[in-house]
Amino acid sequence: MNYPIIGLFALAFTFGSVASNAIASEPPTIVLASDAKYAPAPKPYPDGAQIAVLSGNPEKAGSQYAVRLKLPDGAVIVPHTHGDRENVTVISGTLLVGVGTSFDASKMLALTAGSHASIPPGLPHFAKAKGLTVVQIDGVGPTSTTAIQ
Repeated sequence: MNYPIIGLFALAFTFGSVASNAIASEPPTIVLASDAKYAPAPKPYPDGAQIAVLSGNPEKAGSQYAVRLKLPDGAVIVPHTHGDRENVTVISGTLLVGVGTSFDASKMLALTAGSHASIPPGLPHFAKAKGLTVVQIDGVGPTSTTAIQ
């Protein structure tokens, strides 16, 4: 009668050992907020926007990446699409976001610190920073951003 419980413990122990071996084969990437290396963000991001790659390589196929984007107050991100799923978490400030091919402030939703959005590839969207705003973007490369003309 106790065999199933013993089997579960054995399975959990074995799985735990395999999982810990997999984790131990690669060191963690740890970036303190003060150590993030920001550089000017590429177009179509607005002037004054800065980006820091925290981990991975956004341009490499299959690479899981994390970047931080720092936007000055009032910065507008024009309507655009991405070739990969864009997962955005607001770290500080407020990111106003909308969906569509033209910028329309009446369609925007305010994402405050701690809010998260996951935007499918190819979905046109736009944004605006309210206050100095920092967001983290996670995805699997290669990433691409195409402005909608």
